[in-house]
Amino acid sequence: MKRVVIGMSGGVDSSVSAILLKQQGYEVVGLFMRNWDTSVNGDILGNPNLDHNICPQEQDYNDALAVCNKIGIPLHRVDFVKEYWDNVFEYFLSELKEGRTPNPDVMCNKYIKFDYFIREAQKLGADYIATGHYARIQDGQLLRAIDSNKDQTYFLSQLSKKQLENVLFPIGDLEKKEVRKIAEEYDLVTASKKDSTGICFIGERNFKNFLKNYLPNQPGKVINIETNEVVGEHIGLMYYTIGQRRGLDIGGTDSRMFVVGKNLEKNILYIALGEDNEYLYSDSCIIDTINFNTSERPTQCSAKFRYRAPDYPVTLEYINDHQILVKYDRIKAVTPGQACVFYDGEKCLGGGIIKTVCKNNEKLWYIL
Repeated sequence: MKRVVIGMSGGVDSSVSAILLKQQGYEVVGLFMRNWDTSVNGDILGNPNLDHNICPQEQDYNDALAVCNKIGIPLHRVDFVKEYWDNVFEYFLSELKEGRTPNPDVMCNKYIKFDYFIREAQKLGADYIATGHYARIQDGQLLRAIDSNKDQTYFLSQLSKKQLENVLFPIGDLEKKEVRKIAEEYDLVTASKKDSTGICFIGERNFKNFLKNYLPNQPGKVINIETNEVVGEHIGLMYYTIGQRRGLDIGGTDSRMFVVGKNLEKNILYIALGEDNEYLYSDSCIIDTINFNTSERPTQCSAKFRYRAPDYPVTLEYINDHQILVKYDRIKAVTPGQACVFYDGEKCLGGGIIKTVCKNNEKLWYIL
C-alpha cells in the first residue's frame, strides 16, 4: 500500500482530500504545519479585539486533529516558523519597502509547502504528498482545477517540475459545493468552516494594525498626477496598491480616485480620476524570478496578472535567463510584485514576478 502524507490545514479542502485518498486505497498520514508564532510574531498581545484563549492557528490544529481522529488517520505536527520567517515573511516586508505589492502565498508554496513539507513527508516514508489545493496534475503537467472559480494554479506557478513529482491534488476534479457535501456526509467539524481569506499569516486580522508592528507608518502627500495638485495625505505607501479605489479616504471624490503610482524617494502617492484613466494602463511588463514547470518556452500564450483576473493573450520576449518582456494589449492595473502566470489552455506553464511596468516601450516611472 502506497503512503500519502497530506498537509492538513484544519480546513474543509484538506479534510475532504484526506477522505478521498483513503477511499482510493492509500495509507494516509496527516501533517500539520505551524508556520507562524502569534505569541511572538503576531499582533494578539495587547489587542482587546482578539480572543486570547486560543489563536486561530491552534484552532486550525484542533480542527485538523478532530478530522483525522474522525476518519482514522494519524496526525503529525511540524514547526516551520523560522523557515517561514526567513523565506516568506522577510520577502514580503522587503517587497513592501520597495513599493511593490507582493503575493506571499506564492512563495509559501514554493519554499514551505512544496519544499520543507516534502522533506518532512519523506522522513515519514511518503510515496506521495498531497494538499487540498484546487489544481490537477496529468502526466506530470500542472493543470487548472475543474472549478474555475476556485482554481489555485496561480499560487502554484513558482513550483518546479521536480517539486510537482509525486504530488496529488485529490479535489482538483471537484466543484467546491461537492467538497462541502462530502464533508457534511462525514459530519466533519470543518464542513461549514469558512474558507481562509487574506494573506496567509495575517488571516482575518486588520492588515494595517498588523503591519505597523514591522514597518513604521510614514504619512505623506497624495497628488493628482494629472494636475500636480495635493489632494490629501496617505498613511504609508505600503498600504496601497496600483488600481486601488477603496479606502483612500480623500475628500468627497473618493469613488472616482484610483492609485496609479508611488514615489518612494519623495514619499508621494499618485492618484488619477476615472476608472478608465490612461494612467492605469500599460502594454508590457518585465518579469523576473522566472520559473517554468515544463520544457516549453512559449513565445505566444495567455497570462494572468492577478488571482481571479481574466487571462490575456501575451507575447514573450526572452531578455536573458532571468528576465522576460511580456507584451500585451492595453491592460489595467498590472502591478509590480504580483505574479504573472503563463497558461496554454488548461496547462499552467509557470511564470514570474512583475518587476517593471511599461507603456510604449518606456518604463512607467510613476509605477514602481
